[in-house]
Amino acid sequence: MLSNERTLTRWANTAAIAAIYTQPSSASQRVNRLRWYTEDGFPEVYLLLASHTDSTGHQWIKLRIPTRPNGQTGWVKREALSAFHSTTNLLVINRSQLRIYLYRNGQQRWSAPVGIGAPGTPTPPGHFWIRERFKILDRSSGYWPYALGTSDYSTLTDWPGGGVVGIHGPYGAPGQIPGRPSHGCIRMHTNDDARLATNISLGTPLQII
Repeated sequence: MLSNERTLTRWANTAAIAAIYTQPSSASQRVNRLRWYTEDGFPEVYLLLASHTDSTGHQWIKLRIPTRPNGQTGWVKREALSAFHSTTNLLVINRSQLRIYLYRNGQQRWSAPVGIGAPGTPTPPGHFWIRERFKILDRSSGYWPYALGTSDYSTLTDWPGGGVVGIHGPYGAPGQIPGRPSHGCIRMHTNDDARLATNISLGTPLQII
C-alpha cells in the first residue's frame, strides 16, 4: 500500500504518456492513458494507491484516474510516473453539515462553512484529491483569492473546462455560505479560502460525504 488516504497519501506527476490498465499487466484491458496536463494546463497529479512487482521484475503502480465517471482506478508501469511526493493532510467535506474539515496526521486541525451544489446540480460524493492550486490576482473575480482544482467531476458535462469541481472564493455571494447555491463547486469565505489554500499541498486527498 502506498496511501491510506487519511494519514499518508502519495502522489506523482506524469513522466511519460503511457496506457493505464485494469490489472498490473500489459495483457489486461486498457482503461485510459496518463496525460501531461489538467484541464487548466497545470501538470497532472495522480493519487497513488498501491505498488506491485510482477513475475518479470517490473513494478506497477495502482492509481486513481481523474476522469468521468468519478471513482476509476487503474495500473501503470512505475517508470511512467515522476518522483513520488507525500502528504499527511486530509480534507473532508460534509454535505449535510455544510462544512469542510482539515486533518493532519489523523487529527482535526481546522474547519469552516462551505457552499455546495444546489439540489439540481449536487456536489458528487466520493474519494478525490487536489490537482491544482492557483492564486487569483483579480479581486473582483468570484473565485478570489484562491482556486483549488479537484479530481471530482460535476453533473454538468457541458460546463467550461469539463465540469471540474473547484474549491474557491464566495463567487460574489458570501451570504449564501453555508448553503447550497452552486453548480457543484465548493464556495468559501475569502479568509477561509486563503487559509486553506496556503496550508495544503497538491495531492491532498479529499473525501466528499
